[in-house]
Amino acid sequence: MIRWLAALLGSALLMGCVAAPPRDSLDRIAGDYVRMQLEIGEHEAGYIDAYYGPAEWQEAAKANRRSLEELTAEVANLSARTTAANEGLSPLEQRRRAFLLAQLKAAETRLRMRRGEKLSFVDEAEGLFAYRPELKELSTYDPLLARIERLVPGSGALADRVDAFQNRFTIPKERLQPVFDAAIGECKRRTLRHITLPPEENFTMEFVTGKSWSGYNWYKGNLTSLIQINTDLPIRISRAVDLGCHEGYPGHHVFNLLLEQRLVKERGWVEYSVYPLYSPQSFIAEGSANYGIDLAFPGEERLRYEAAALYPLAGLPTADAAKFLELDKAISELQGARFTIARDLLEGRISRDQAVALTRKYQLVSQARAEQLIKFTEEYRSYVINYGLGKDAVRNYIEAQGPSEEARWEAMERILSEPTLPSDLLVR
Repeated sequence: MIRWLAALLGSALLMGCVAAPPRDSLDRIAGDYVRMQLEIGEHEAGYIDAYYGPAEWQEAAKANRRSLEELTAEVANLSARTTAANEGLSPLEQRRRAFLLAQLKAAETRLRMRRGEKLSFVDEAEGLFAYRPELKELSTYDPLLARIERLVPGSGALADRVDAFQNRFTIPKERLQPVFDAAIGECKRRTLRHITLPPEENFTMEFVTGKSWSGYNWYKGNLTSLIQINTDLPIRISRAVDLGCHEGYPGHHVFNLLLEQRLVKERGWVEYSVYPLYSPQSFIAEGSANYGIDLAFPGEERLRYEAAALYPLAGLPTADAAKFLELDKAISELQGARFTIARDLLEGRISRDQAVALTRKYQLVSQARAEQLIKFTEEYRSYVINYGLGKDAVRNYIEAQGPSEEARWEAMERILSEPTLPSDLLVR
């Protein structure tokens, strides 16, 4: 009898082992994560910035999308599974797991917003982009305005004087193509000195109108991008290098193709085949793209290149090129005021008209440019922090690696090609 019970118990245990589900893995979780993100994208146009995974996953998301409530439950389920999948991971896999958890937190936050929950500006930014901004009162930027007054003396409103001076450096529409072709080519050449890119990578560029942004990179997969440049407003000569680096090299195009090449294709990490716009990935993308301008054109190199190559292509005189660039850099220090204005507008502290007026004053732009900036804020909300605060975080991390050009580019390449979160950029 005892032998029979022992045999029966052994058989039951063996059957239990066979029937037990396989241990969860990050690969399995990642596939479910991608499918879930695609379903969220079916509820919100523009939520998915890029996707180049299996076409059948996208088709399934369109055909069988779950409700916002069901997707919220799925985010919680995936978060629990990812938290539990913590055994035997290499350091890089631990970073992969942390990336998934942060992206899931962003998805949870966006779903809360889609379901009608009102968050403060800083809570929204932290939930979506894993970075809690510290905003300054607008009055703290007044000394900088006084400094800029000395750069552009005269009568009338400072914003009007700045705008009039900068308009002298507008690229004629018929010369936009050659100027941008040259600028992007130079950005690429400088990037290739330090980062090896696959020979088949490429992009196409086109000029568009009717957008709230000045430039956009639409990553298509297979190492290709579509770069669009908005011509609603006159484009000044400084924007050629800015957008060439930001949208192209070493910016968004390089960021996306390195993730595809090194994480999706080489490692099979499918979570990187989908890019949800409202996620920590955007903090890294925008911050690295903006700092990439300074990395590619350090010190006086930008002025020398623009004066020698781009000004002649645009048919512009170079007499005040140095002053134009100095003014451009001074204005960039006002970036933080944009975030404070965005907070006050989105939280209902100021009206839209007041936001436009304050944008004119603290961003030193025309009425039309102020309207475009506020339109962007209304559309993308706390996303605006990624440009300035993201750049600051990337710059602080990279420049902490030392003054060596080689060390800085190596740090940039790590940021662009490895699982990276805002917390990874903290200089300790």
